[in-house]
Parts: sequence; structure tokens; C-alpha cells
Amino acid sequence: MTLATLRLTRELQKLKEESVEGIEINETNDIMDWYANIMGPPDTPFEGGVFRLQLRFGSDYPIKPPSVRFVSKMFHPNVYRDGKICVDILQGQWSPAQNIRSILISIRSLLMDPNPNSPANRDAATLFRDNYEEYAKKVKSTI
Repeated sequence: MTLATLRLTRELQKLKEESVEGIEINETNDIMDWYANIMGPPDTPFEGGVFRLQLRFGSDYPIKPPSVRFVSKMFHPNVYRDGKICVDILQGQWSPAQNIRSILISIRSLLMDPNPNSPANRDAATLFRDNYEEYAKKVKSTI
């Protein structure tokens, strides 16, 4: 077993024992390729939605972060059109001390509190900043 598979096996077991609110890890046959569902947080335009994520781990995990993207259609200031997510801990702020739990919590928090000043989707960021009501309608239309 490699360091990456050992760590991922431990993290998966811990996530099964101590679930994260609003997040469901799907069973996987490949420890290097995970799927998760994030429930739309209450009191946000995403409320009521279920958003599927894919997490792909390289053999260099946890030294390097996984590749994480939304498989579900997502209209969000910090999500690129291909589903990749612009969040600090998956880029410049990554540290091997981070784990899957912290990644999932950060992504769910991003749904509650987008950062329009660092946009991956300029249209979503502009709507969020300038016309929140229209932004919320557009998000709800993708659920």
C-alpha cells in the first residue's frame, strides 16, 4: 500500500465514522477516485439542491492536493464552467495537514459565502455583486 492509498483509506474510514453535515461520501471501488454529494446549504440559493463532486487523488497525495470538480451543473462565482473549483486550499494554501474533510467543508462554505472578488465565473460574480436576486434565480434554475 502506498502512502497515498493508506492515508485515503484512513480518511475514508474516518468520514464514514464521523460524517460531515450536509455531505455524503459515495462508495468507491477506486480509492484514488471519489464522489461526494453536497447538500445545498439552508438559506442560500443552493438550498434544496444536491451537488455531485468528483475528487481525484494522485500518487503524491497528501503532498499535492486532489483535483476536485463539480460534476453537477453549477452557477457560482468560484466555480469554472468545467466544474473546477477556485478555493485557496486546493491551490496556493494547500498543506499536507489538510484532508478531505477540510476540503469538503471549505467547498460547502463557499456555497454559503462566495468570493466574487476572485471569480472563476465572471458572469456569476457580476450577478452576485450587482443583482443578487437575479443571481439567486439563475442558481435555482440549475438545481
